[in-house]
Amino acid sequence: MLTLVIGDKNLSSWSLRPWILLRHLGLPFTELRLPLDTPQFRAEIGRWSPTGRVPVLIDGDLRVWDSIAICEYASEQAGGAGWPADAATRAMARSISAEMHSGFAAMRSTWSMQAASRGLCVPLTPQARADVERIDAMWSDCRARHGSHGPWLFGDRYTIADAMYAPVVLRFTTYGASLSEAAGRYVAHVLSDVHLQEWIRGAEHEVAVEGRPLAHP
Repeated sequence: MLTLVIGDKNLSSWSLRPWILLRHLGLPFTELRLPLDTPQFRAEIGRWSPTGRVPVLIDGDLRVWDSIAICEYASEQAGGAGWPADAATRAMARSISAEMHSGFAAMRSTWSMQAASRGLCVPLTPQARADVERIDAMWSDCRARHGSHGPWLFGDRYTIADAMYAPVVLRFTTYGASLSEAAGRYVAHVLSDVHLQEWIRGAEHEVAVEGRPLAHP
């Protein structure tokens, strides 16, 4: 049995990415949540993570850290199901996933993930607005190319690319991003995903019942 060590569902965008991919791939796993910025986190994280950060995937003696590395490992365990079957399409999916992994710092810092919140008003900086426009353009291009084959970025298969952008969908929903029609339809479909809804319910529970913070310090 795999174990995925994650942080807060309300705040930890990097934890969401492998979590939701594992759900979509149908790989059973045990979830171990360590609330961020708490004595529990500081006391326990060293047991699991060589970097002191989440997420971490545990498979026997193996530790896999970093979200995209975990996603790649999970895809391999599922026979490559985390990527499109076609080589050219797979290259594009890897490209936009890598762009998310290393980029969009202005948008991410301006619009922190708060999965349990809606209707927040935080103005975008010019750099953050450019990030939103770039993501909209990517999503729109993917849907134009692959929309006839299914509702996800690359058609009927949920891929690592969809997992990488799931937290962005939550950010855009929390802060009310202005999007093109194609990107807006993609956001609506992602929000209807039963696995993302499960994550959101977990985030709402953290805030309402556990008293976890709405915003990362």
